[in-house]
Amino acid sequence: MNPRPTPAEYPCPDTRREEVEFSSGGQRCAAWLYRPGSPTSATLPCVVLAHGWSGVREQRLDAYAERFAAAGLAVLVFDYRYFGSSEGEPRQLLDIDSQLADWASALDYVRRRPDIDPDRIAIWGTSLAGGLVLTTAARDHRVAAVVSQVPYVDGLTNLRRLGTAGLARMSVAYLRDRLAQLRRRPPHMFPVVGQPGSFAAITTPDAEAGYRAMDPPESTWRNETPGRVALQAALYRPTTAVAQIDCPVFFAIADNDAVTFTGSARNAAAKTSDAEVHLYPGGHFDVYFGDLFEKVVADQIDFLVRKIGAVRPPTGSKLLRPDRTLPAASPGMRQRLPRSRARREGPVVPCAHGQRRCRVRSGWRR
Repeated sequence: MNPRPTPAEYPCPDTRREEVEFSSGGQRCAAWLYRPGSPTSATLPCVVLAHGWSGVREQRLDAYAERFAAAGLAVLVFDYRYFGSSEGEPRQLLDIDSQLADWASALDYVRRRPDIDPDRIAIWGTSLAGGLVLTTAARDHRVAAVVSQVPYVDGLTNLRRLGTAGLARMSVAYLRDRLAQLRRRPPHMFPVVGQPGSFAAITTPDAEAGYRAMDPPESTWRNETPGRVALQAALYRPTTAVAQIDCPVFFAIADNDAVTFTGSARNAAAKTSDAEVHLYPGGHFDVYFGDLFEKVVADQIDFLVRKIGAVRPPTGSKLLRPDRTLPAASPGMRQRLPRSRARREGPVVPCAHGQRRCRVRSGWRR
């Protein structure tokens, strides 16, 4: 795994970033707002980003945001309550319902901004947030597009990664934290990541190195979380909601993902009515670095520009509207028609790789 790149390795000139904030549940969420550097009078399409399990915005989300802004999109990158630069006590509290509320508040914030087009807003999440954006889009049908990267989609399936011993230790951590709550004492914490065989939420061989590689100097990330998250995470299954999503979804799936499981993500994609699935070589953390990052972010930009449009630098004057036509299929591949065209032109046929409803793009590996 490559070490964290320096900003010079990913130059993104002609973008602007400012510190902003919004309220969620009566508490302040800290955020960065990126915009293309070239001024424009047009309202901008926007993509909203947040991190996965305990992650904070400075852990590589700036790299994605800079690329999206350089492509002509406004970008909001925020920290959940209880994490990073946002408010909330106890610190490091990973609460699924609270984070979903933060997503709703972030969307409300960008929709109320006069420089953002409220009808052209996409959401982007990675790892656990890859599942949170699926749930959010299933609930909020104003979302125009979704990017779900190495997504956590099925907590029950994910339990098998812990093994019997790990599951027993996680149960003890949960009970100790609940007891601390009842006694109004500080939460019982346990590590987010650790070496294989240690006790932590994630102990795959690439987990600790992956988190450390994403972490810049003076990061706000802490390798701990309260034990109460264990039960919530186990019962969180965004795969059950994907059929309710009616906007296009880009799935970025690693073909050797031992953290959130490749098969689980592919199953969720197969149940999503308008899915564009890209399978990439590597593990859960490889998508954040090096040549694979370059490929992944380029594919995501292509998707976002097609679905919500962009104001392309350097002129800043040409507004690219979302592409409402279906791009040409690669030879021998079939594509799913958008729903409006499907109604006019007949039923969807199975695609070449055997999944009934997802569109194949170049770069598929089987």
